[in-house]
Amino acid sequence: MSATKIGVLSFHHNYKTMIIKEITDVFFDLDHTLWDFDRNSKLAFERVFLKNKIGIDLDTFISIYEPINFEYWRLFREEKVTKEALRHGRLLDSFKKLNMEFSLEVIDTLSVSYIDELPHDNHLFDGAEDILKYLQKKYKLHIITNGFEEVQHIKIKNSGIASFFSTITTSEEVGVKKPNPLVFEKAMQKANVNASASVMIGDTFEADILGAEVVGMHTIFYNYRFDEVSNDYNVITNLTEIKNFL
Repeated sequence: MSATKIGVLSFHHNYKTMIIKEITDVFFDLDHTLWDFDRNSKLAFERVFLKNKIGIDLDTFISIYEPINFEYWRLFREEKVTKEALRHGRLLDSFKKLNMEFSLEVIDTLSVSYIDELPHDNHLFDGAEDILKYLQKKYKLHIITNGFEEVQHIKIKNSGIASFFSTITTSEEVGVKKPNPLVFEKAMQKANVNASASVMIGDTFEADILGAEVVGMHTIFYNYRFDEVSNDYNVITNLTEIKNFL
């Protein structure tokens, strides 16, 4: 695979790109890759707080919540917290930082309400639909996601992109989470494709890129957060840049 250099501190990137050859199947992560999770999540919380009469400045809450949520998902991937602990803990910790305290009953109500509201807004990242249309003409497309089974299929359907994908593989379906090799192997089995003819595109370096690399898949790292990463990897910061590789 080609090397892509990215200047993390200056936010300028200087590409050295090369088409990845002999690819037949393209696998995408969903949240934070195609589906604009942060934007949709903020809109969901706005309705949740209004419905449950929680008086809080939304922007302040989101600035506290997002890094906490990101960390809980890391722990969840590593099997260090349960699904319930993730859903409750990220709210408890956020409110604690804001010097707000609610009963576990209220936290549970907010957690359930948030999950219910989350698939109602379905903003995609800029260029997502265009790149899917471009790729669909040349490749079979698939989803591999660590998100919760009950909401991921709704997100894909409600955002109008379901028709692009031949298969959808969730971590709950497999019983383990990315970067566990079993998730990628199950997805390729469903797609009836070998790793050498597959490429994984995702925003989480450990889960999406390193996980796919272990099973022999090609990778493209969607680095819109401008994380520091070795120049040994294929990197994009905008979805349209996928055309540089595929």
